[in-house]
Amino acid sequence: MLSYAAEVEESELEGILSTLTTLLEPLLILILGVLAALIVPNILDRPDQARIVAAQNDIRQLLSALKLYRLDHLNYASTDQGIQALVNAPANRSGIKTKYVEVLPQDPWGKPYQYLHPGKNGEIGVFSLGKKDGRIGGEGYNADIGSWNIGQ
Repeated sequence: MLSYAAEVEESELEGILSTLTTLLEPLLILILGVLAALIVPNILDRPDQARIVAAQNDIRQLLSALKLYRLDHLNYASTDQGIQALVNAPANRSGIKTKYVEVLPQDPWGKPYQYLHPGKNGEIGVFSLGKKDGRIGGEGYNADIGSWNIGQ
């Protein structure tokens, strides 16, 4: 059996621990809340940032294929032919039909890439209409991602 002094000391210790726990719980919740506020937005933005990078890489690959098309045909595909000409190209000047890409990629949001010849800001333009709006222009993740703004 514990002596009276040991029981009082144990009781005081439990009281102190209980009070300390009560004081630390809100502090811990506050710290976790601050961490969540700092970390969660960065994690939530990552998928959209990754899609933008994927679109930029697709556009670079399509531009490379279009340059090869131009070497073989002495001109870029017309806007009417579109980038579909990379898959279904007419015979080149040597009479050879070439596939410049096996399958045309869709942008990371599941929409087809757009093509213009002449382009908006150059000889050709390849672009995605962005995340949601499906219209030319936009801001933030809805902004167009195009050959003119991918930082080749």
